Amino acid sequence: MEPKESRTQFVTVAEVAEQLRVSNMTVYRLVQGGQLPAIRVGRSYRIRADDVDRYLAGQYTQAV
Repeated sequence: MEPKESRTQFVTVAEVAEQLRVSNMTVYRLVQGGQLPAIRVGRSYRIRADDVDRYLAGQYTQAV
């Protein structure tokens, strides 16, 4: 029986921006503000897909 590998999926700032339908600069601001955790790789950032989902889940508001 082979152990199941769970690999963390990383996405780029551009991919997050496309998913959220915002600009790259907005994603950079979220990262710099500490709202969206990211890993710096060279001169660019990588963001865990799970962290994007967690951020979105925390942003839900209930309509009045």
